[in-house]
Amino acid sequence: MLLSCVSFAASPRRFEYRQIHMGVEARLVFYTADSTRALSAARAAFERIAELDAILSDYRDDSELMRLVGQPAGSWVPVSEPLWRVLQVAQELARQSDGAFDVTVGPLIQLWREARRARVLPTASELEEARRRTGWHLLELDPERRAVRLARPGMRLDLGGIAKGYAADEALAVLREHGIERALVEFGGDIVVGAPPPGERAWTIRLDDPAGAPPVVPLAHGAISTSGDAVQYVEIGGVRYSHVIDPRTGTPLRGHSAATVITRSGLYSDPLSTLAGVLGEEAGGAFLQRNYPEVTFYIRRLGPTADLR
Repeated sequence: MLLSCVSFAASPRRFEYRQIHMGVEARLVFYTADSTRALSAARAAFERIAELDAILSDYRDDSELMRLVGQPAGSWVPVSEPLWRVLQVAQELARQSDGAFDVTVGPLIQLWREARRARVLPTASELEEARRRTGWHLLELDPERRAVRLARPGMRLDLGGIAKGYAADEALAVLREHGIERALVEFGGDIVVGAPPPGERAWTIRLDDPAGAPPVVPLAHGAISTSGDAVQYVEIGGVRYSHVIDPRTGTPLRGHSAATVITRSGLYSDPLSTLAGVLGEEAGGAFLQRNYPEVTFYIRRLGPTADLR
């Protein structure tokens, strides 16, 4: 008599891990039946985020980005593939928006960070000096050599409007490499998701205090990012100044609003939300419809949080 053995695969379980990277909390939520695989995958995903922090950070003096800006002006500097990829997309958006998104805004970011700490507005001469070292056309890329050149001394690049979205993409890719498809990566105001939780058609992303937006957004195999001043802002002289700088004027956005963009990857949702916020509802919407008709966007007051089921 032949005996057959029927094995039942274990049901996927929900795992969640959190670490601080790039100054904010990075959160991984995913489903797998294997606890050993879960821990290994989470460690690898966080290691990838840490690797990118060492490349893209403007807070770390030893990062590749800071080594780049420390080179003599006018010299061509070969860069790593991750830094190249981020700068390529940044310059693409800068050209399309005529500088409404601009990663050379670093000198102005530094100036306004100090203003927020001191609660004192920069002087006109300080603003003018910082603006002389800012401008997307001063950043040149050579695709053949994968090299970068900064045209003026004292330039400083700030990737705060694009790096986290890219890092979230990369973390999700690492989870997939470990056989985990049902996953979500939340990194500050950026959320990137793969396949949905078991039994669900999508992840549920709540949009807090929406202004004309649906209260929840179902999302699978995509990314959602919000840029705004819900957390980072300062009031000086009765005026609310966002941490988001308009590169065209050299000054922060005023008032209390945010832009949310939904698209296929964090590498684009992150900067496009910043860009849309800078341009405003009418101009930002027109820009997205003209250049990225596949995206969904909302102008709203607070950012997304994940239901994380």
